[in-house]
Amino acid sequence: MYPLSELIHDSGSPPPTGAYSRLDELILLRYGARELKLNRQRKAFRLLVGPHQAKFRGRGIEFEEVRGYQAGDDIRGIDWRVTARTGKPHTKMFREERERPVLILVDQRLSMFFGSRTCFKSVMAAHAAALLAWAALQQGDRVGGLVFNSMEHREIRPKRNVKNVLRLLNDINSLNHLLRKDFPAAGFGLDEALEEMRRITRPGSNLFVISDFKGLAAKGEKQLYHLNRHGDVSAVRVFDPLEQELPAKGFYSITDGNERVMMYTGDKDLRRSYRDGFNRKTERLAQLLGPMGIPLIPLSTQDSPAHYFRNLLGRGR
Repeated sequence: MYPLSELIHDSGSPPPTGAYSRLDELILLRYGARELKLNRQRKAFRLLVGPHQAKFRGRGIEFEEVRGYQAGDDIRGIDWRVTARTGKPHTKMFREERERPVLILVDQRLSMFFGSRTCFKSVMAAHAAALLAWAALQQGDRVGGLVFNSMEHREIRPKRNVKNVLRLLNDINSLNHLLRKDFPAAGFGLDEALEEMRRITRPGSNLFVISDFKGLAAKGEKQLYHLNRHGDVSAVRVFDPLEQELPAKGFYSITDGNERVMMYTGDKDLRRSYRDGFNRKTERLAQLLGPMGIPLIPLSTQDSPAHYFRNLLGRGR
């Protein structure tokens, strides 16, 4: 665990470690989110959707009142109904929306309970969610989300207060600590989580899906499409370097918790096939999300999430 003074001074830069998250570290990431600006998404994520155009609605404007026309008012804002009824010109006044709901979907299934570097994927997902939640709150947005594993899900309706963010972080940490090697892999999946997220998401919301996207099927793809039609979806794909590339040439003992076998990683065909398999999965996911305009954000377990998102959304960009 990092000292409080170090975490505050370094803005949460040290990468997460271990197989399980720590609630105190998730809370302290509030300082690491100080430089993150979610209103930079439009520019920051544009290059992450390939040749397709990213769709970000921004905060927009909302109607405030009708008042008498004054010199200099935009004539396009004239309210012709009120003008006809009163016999005097009136114009509609609008104001910029001050906030928009930000919802974070956090995957804590068994497939996320894996890591070969500094931390497990489930821990990286927890830290990424904490950073985004704190960043949203500090810019005045309502924050909520949904945390799930194969057995249950917990939803947090968006609210604009610290207490709601703490509730989200507590639910993430709680489900994270339920993970064990014998935890059920089947059951409530990503498709069902996206369906639940669609139920609680209001139009115009900013949605982050943090997952390894394993098990995403046609049902989930449909939910992503509908979510993105009425809001802005960003996909944060968490992966481990060992999923991307086999370790250096040698003999390795591997186990699924029940059986143990020896694997030789020096075979060139095996290494190429393994690497190509990961790349094909990545390409399929990009081809699915690209036409929807959903940015695909790769996040490795060996990254520092604070540094990673600061490079994407920091004020210095």
